[in-house]
Amino acid sequence: MAIAAAPPLKLSPYLDPQQQPRLQTEFNPIKRVPFLSSRNPLLCVCKLHRYNFKCCLPSSSSTNSVTPAQYYSFLDESYRGSRVLTNEELEKLKALESFVYLQELESWSLWVRVMRIEEMDMTVGLLALSFAESMLMSLQYEALLRFFVKQYLIERRASMPHAVTLVGFYREEGGKRGEELAGTVEVCFDKRGANASPPTPTPPRNSPYICNMTVTKELRRRGIGWHLLKASEELISQMTSSKEIYLHCRMIDEAPFNMYIKAGYNVIQTDSIFILLTLQRRKHLMCKKLPVSNSFPEPDMSESAGERSTFLNPS
Repeated sequence: MAIAAAPPLKLSPYLDPQQQPRLQTEFNPIKRVPFLSSRNPLLCVCKLHRYNFKCCLPSSSSTNSVTPAQYYSFLDESYRGSRVLTNEELEKLKALESFVYLQELESWSLWVRVMRIEEMDMTVGLLALSFAESMLMSLQYEALLRFFVKQYLIERRASMPHAVTLVGFYREEGGKRGEELAGTVEVCFDKRGANASPPTPTPPRNSPYICNMTVTKELRRRGIGWHLLKASEELISQMTSSKEIYLHCRMIDEAPFNMYIKAGYNVIQTDSIFILLTLQRRKHLMCKKLPVSNSFPEPDMSESAGERSTFLNPS
């Protein structure tokens, strides 16, 4: 997938993408849970007899009272007590905990929500393998790569509710293997969640930013990357009043670039050729202005667009 963003990892190893394991989880977060669909603009998508998109967030009437003890439970032990959250941050944390983006097709379903602490290791594995694939890294550096990726995710998790890592779970109808980790994406909502050293061209620090998206290799060409992008946009529209979303795309990543164009993103700036002197790939900074009500075109299942991550601005 090719939403590059966040500080680069200064590693030069190679991890054979053919060794990528099948990532699975026995976690079953949704079993035909009734979702609130009446407020969801995603239901405007065409071909509703084939596609069913839903997004669930707490209603305004349910957010009148938030207790720190209740929603600190959503955080891991190392984060609790590290800083005092304001009432506004507690409300946003509640919204993150409740967020679910659901897609149901005839043969499979996908749901996207905030990564939980017990899902960090599997998410680290997916990101590390995807990064190694795009960077041509050696298998012998896998443990080191996973270590750096995990440290990064821990740091980003501490930024909640100003930034968040989403995970998508995939399930085939009638399948025997249960739910599988299908992909992940990181979303930054404001300057407090922005990376200290963002990649170039530099996006506005106080604007929402999408990065580090990847899809499990065996599940590509199903439109999962598209829906990770749409879930990110839907969450941004609920978490912030800003209507401009930014992301990076490497110039060599043609398929993801086409996906972003189709999704409504436009190139606003491109790296100078001199960036090559720093051993980095040239990147586009792209921006999309969210409409008042989101309605999304149908994903192209024939493409692998947006389903391979360049992760952390690799060279």
